[in-house]
Amino acid sequence: MPEETIFASESVESRESIATSLRTVADKLEAGEPVTLAAGEESVTLSVPPRATFEVTAERETEGGHEELSVELEIEWDVGTDADGTDATLSIE
Repeated sequence: MPEETIFASESVESRESIATSLRTVADKLEAGEPVTLAAGEESVTLSVPPRATFEVTAERETEGGHEELSVELEIEWDVGTDADGTDATLSIE
């Protein structure tokens, strides 16, 4: 299935600012409210269903003596359906 990016944003932020953004998304998810992503003149609003697939990936990239670490959090769902949630439960500490 082809992938289409409908919104993208990347910027250098403080840990506190990142935490605020994540907290806002978490609050919207918990309340069952749509999540709006906006940067400049671009924006997209997504309604996450009651059940979705939550993927967490930690990566290390090394190139030319430079090392970069990342944590990627992804929420994914098929439009019009809920995920069945049969995988192991994730714990984040």
